[in-house]
Amino acid sequence: MKFKNILVVLNPDNEKQYALARAVRLVKEQESIEKVKITTLLTVYDLSYEMTALLSSDEREEMHKTAIEQHRQAVQFYLDKYADPQIEFESHIVWNSNEAEGIREEVEKNQYDLVVKYTKDEESLTSLIFTPVDWQLLRKCPVPVLMVRDGDWKHQRRILIAVNVSGEQDYQDEFNQELVATGISLAERLNRGNVHLVAAYPVTPINMAIDLPEFNTLGYENSIRGQHLINMKALRQKFGIDEDHTHVYEGFPEDVIPEVAQKIEAELVILGTVGRTGLSAALLGNTAEHVISKLNCNLLAIKPSKKEA
Repeated sequence: MKFKNILVVLNPDNEKQYALARAVRLVKEQESIEKVKITTLLTVYDLSYEMTALLSSDEREEMHKTAIEQHRQAVQFYLDKYADPQIEFESHIVWNSNEAEGIREEVEKNQYDLVVKYTKDEESLTSLIFTPVDWQLLRKCPVPVLMVRDGDWKHQRRILIAVNVSGEQDYQDEFNQELVATGISLAERLNRGNVHLVAAYPVTPINMAIDLPEFNTLGYENSIRGQHLINMKALRQKFGIDEDHTHVYEGFPEDVIPEVAQKIEAELVILGTVGRTGLSAALLGNTAEHVISKLNCNLLAIKPSKKEA
């Protein structure tokens, strides 16, 4: 996968635009023949402008335009800083009190294939701190979302891809291949040794062992693990990934994935997310969100190109 049309969400509160720096670096590493377009988006709002009752709607609109133009000069500084013959830059500045809504509207209007956004990390907690805007974006954005933190890629540039090799759902194998292909495209060119795969398999249900004394717990565990190892082997061989770069462990994904990421010092974790609507979209709870909250590295969240059956 090569990204051709990237949306970068600028952070008005940070002098260093880490998301833009990461997007520019991705473009350079892709070595695309054609130019790649990067659009920067800055959402601005000042409540005091809306509380001025003495102004007419036209006067208020003019104030909005003036504020936007002031920010445009600041944005242009970064576009000039990262100017590159491989990249076509464009900047969008919108007046909106809801940043998440501004991002959603921008994504709906344009054919972006990647959204890049900065999210801060808290050293005392050694994990990323996601804002409500981040969560809304991860849940609802129809295209891949890359959440970046401070700093740059380390020398090893290890990428950990979380896959589901249970074999229980027909669409899952195809989605696994999507995730791995994306991870390989983000790794160093022709250096697949940076890519690791991780999968978790469920623990034996306690109630089953208690209610069925004759139940062979060890046999059940070996069977489940064996099936996951077989499916993982097929996946890694398809992409030429070494066996020692695949990790299959018993446990919950929200525990296994962050632990492996920390162990191998991953720079980026790639995982799949399921789009939700209605009440379920407003609640934390799916596996991806539990994993995300425990990570201490960059994150690329991808929704399947095909819906679940």
